[in-house]
Amino acid sequence: ARPTDHDRPARCATTDGSPGVPHLRVMGVARTVDDGTTILEPVSFTADRGEVVAIAGGSGAGKSSLLDLIAGVRPIETGRVLVDGRALTEETGTHHCGYVPQDDIVHLDLSLARTLHHAADLRLGDSVPARRAQVVARTVARVGLTDHLSTRVGSLSGGQRKRTCIAAELLDEPELFVLDEPTSGLDPASAADLMEQLRHLASGGATVVMTTHAPADLDRCDRIVFLAPGGRHVFTGSPAETRAHFGVEHLHEVYPLLDAIGATATSDDHVVDPPHAAAPWISPSRPVGWVRQWRAVTARTAELFVRNRLTAAILIGSPVMVIAMLAALFRPGALDVSQPASAAHVVFWIVFSAFFFGLTYGLLQIVTERAVVVRERAAGLRVGAYVAGKATVLVPFLAVVDAVMLWVLDLSGQLPRTDAADLGRLWGTLTLVSIAALGVGLLASALVRTPAQATLALPMLCFPQVLFAGAIVPVSEMAVPGRLLSTVLVGRWGFEALGRTLGIGAGTLEEPARGGVAASFDGPAGPGLAMLVAIAGITLGMTVRALRRAGRP
Repeated sequence: ARPTDHDRPARCATTDGSPGVPHLRVMGVARTVDDGTTILEPVSFTADRGEVVAIAGGSGAGKSSLLDLIAGVRPIETGRVLVDGRALTEETGTHHCGYVPQDDIVHLDLSLARTLHHAADLRLGDSVPARRAQVVARTVARVGLTDHLSTRVGSLSGGQRKRTCIAAELLDEPELFVLDEPTSGLDPASAADLMEQLRHLASGGATVVMTTHAPADLDRCDRIVFLAPGGRHVFTGSPAETRAHFGVEHLHEVYPLLDAIGATATSDDHVVDPPHAAAPWISPSRPVGWVRQWRAVTARTAELFVRNRLTAAILIGSPVMVIAMLAALFRPGALDVSQPASAAHVVFWIVFSAFFFGLTYGLLQIVTERAVVVRERAAGLRVGAYVAGKATVLVPFLAVVDAVMLWVLDLSGQLPRTDAADLGRLWGTLTLVSIAALGVGLLASALVRTPAQATLALPMLCFPQVLFAGAIVPVSEMAVPGRLLSTVLVGRWGFEALGRTLGIGAGTLEEPARGGVAASFDGPAGPGLAMLVAIAGITLGMTVRALRRAGRP
């Protein structure tokens, strides 16, 4: 009979000190998708502290699915995962498991030191900055990147970037470390170096579980879990046991055999629950408060604006170009409040510009860092603090841009003669338009999956604002579907509120002649402003909800 995992001396103990219980125990974990297809048949294996375990198999074998279930990224519907004999529950699992997906989970535009500084602010419960700085320095030393503290993360090599992601996960000292294809895309030397780092990490008392498709990685692991196509658990053992079991000289020769091999029971398939298995795995670290997370996200967002040239170009270049076009488009005096039809066109394009600023500022904010946000969400980031941090930076910037637009239009003589109070009311109205549009942009950014999708969403979100604002066809003359659609559009309420604030057509037309566009400006501006506030609140709330769903196991 081949040696089994239980023939090895146990190198760990349970939380109550009793020997012999492995640190990680995967028990009959399986996954079935919505259409009833089983993509992962029951898998069971154990791992001790200090071990590096590889989950191997060809494409479609369910490696990543198994890893996600172990890490708590997906809820476990069949089977159990125990750590130190305690259940890894949905409420506690991902908060206390270091998880590194294939995508980068750090921002590439910041230096290594600043990246980990912001991660520590979000994750570490210690409120003393000096102690958090010590943790960062110690973590950087553990992954061998001390000489690269001032290097931009995007300028690091692939292996160094992966180690940076590992460092971010190491900050709160997880005892279980889970990595999805950590050596994928690396050259052989970098892959070997990264595997050595993982070995060093395991020697410190952690358990490392990783997926891999590289046979060279398998010889550097203590234990290999082989999965065949369809998610069948074929074999678990050391590299030497694997060679003996399959009768091969090299581990890469196992892969062609997996298609023809059925699932075989292993000694791990029938482990018995320890008596305290139902107790949740509790983290000793304190959670980071909402306010500190909000401050950390705010500081990081502001720093990213400075560091990311593309973002800075959008933030500054887009308003400059739009304001210049507005100044060149209309002659002085074009906004004549006594001429509702002509003034309405000017009002609409001013409002649309404010809408465009807010939409474009929000549209790429979340989707470009989606992998980071999802991972931080799993590690304890409060979504409300994250969205509030984004808004804290973007809203003042939008207010300044709207103020500059009004100032340029006033200097060019395109606004009617107004005093400071009137200009203040106009500025407040446009700022509300931009904030409501920002909410729309952030919501869209949370819903789409890629920046390309966000780019495609831009015209789709802008076009209805043009058609249904009431400037081309008055709301009163629209078909019923058009009137209903206009009630949820920022453009309509901004158009009406700004026109009413300016007093367009007030007292200049006889009652029988008050129709068409002029009717949009009847009454006070208050209802339009209230609707803008409501749209901003609803879209920001929906953004929080969308992100909660995205980060939920």
